[in-house]
Amino acid sequence: MTDRALAVVRAGALTTVQDLGRAGHAHLGVPRSGALDLPAHLLANRLVGNPEDAAGLETTLNGCAVRPRCPVTVAVTGAPCRVTLDGRPAAWGAAVRVPAGSVLELGPAVRGVRSYLAVGGGVAAAPVLGSRSTDLLSGLGPAPLTDGAVLPLGNPGSTAAPAHPDVVPCRSPPAELVLPVLLGPRDDWFTPASLRTLATGHYRVASAGNRIGLRTEGPPLQRSRPGELPSEGMPLGAVQVPPDGRPVVFLADHPTTGGYPVVGVVPEVHLPAAAQAVPGTPLRFAPVRRGSGRGGGGRGGGRDDPGRPDRP
Repeated sequence: MTDRALAVVRAGALTTVQDLGRAGHAHLGVPRSGALDLPAHLLANRLVGNPEDAAGLETTLNGCAVRPRCPVTVAVTGAPCRVTLDGRPAAWGAAVRVPAGSVLELGPAVRGVRSYLAVGGGVAAAPVLGSRSTDLLSGLGPAPLTDGAVLPLGNPGSTAAPAHPDVVPCRSPPAELVLPVLLGPRDDWFTPASLRTLATGHYRVASAGNRIGLRTEGPPLQRSRPGELPSEGMPLGAVQVPPDGRPVVFLADHPTTGGYPVVGVVPEVHLPAAAQAVPGTPLRFAPVRRGSGRGGGGRGGGRDDPGRPDRP
């Protein structure tokens, strides 16, 4: 019987199992989680012939190395990186056949932060609340990869076929990150001068960010009122302002409630770029009043309404 599994040779700085996430459990205090750069994850699955909800690997900054115990088809997308097979160059952004026992290595990201590895049949870790995603905040799902770990693989099925496109789209990580922000629900907790600062201030992506949120360096926002809010729901993309006044953009593993005011919400379609912005990237916020018809939409707009917490 074929051993359909993937052995981890080098886990890298942070490599996790991710799929589309576990939407619909915010009322239980469970974030959605899932791939931070969802378009890159979906593309990798398409290239190997997987359904879009198949689980793959998300690496952070310095890649990983794996050894399949059976022949597999793989694809690497997201942050561009050097891909090798037993030390020889292999294609990035294309379906690659990997023999059993060979070592596939994803090198450090050349640009961006997170690369995605899809394997035919998907990673078959046990699902929790309908998802195989690793959630760093709640601890649900598989643990982050460690050297020597072994991941089970699913059966690619008889109808699955790798894609062989002429051109694969590759979005370069931004030299400057521009994030539209739908103002509210707590923009009235900040002074008019602070809202001008949000629109005109020069921020940078801080090194302290993670899958929970993108942290910023730059001018602090001053509140117009003292005290604290009762804990309230936090949507994906919420721009929360902690006591130091520097905005934090919540990503897939964000807490579902919080007591610091949310000055606005970044529409989900703009979050993949935030997930690929390296520390030090210049960042500008572009505040938009609700109802102005601006601020973006796109895939996922129906999954999480920017004006509300993730729906149960």
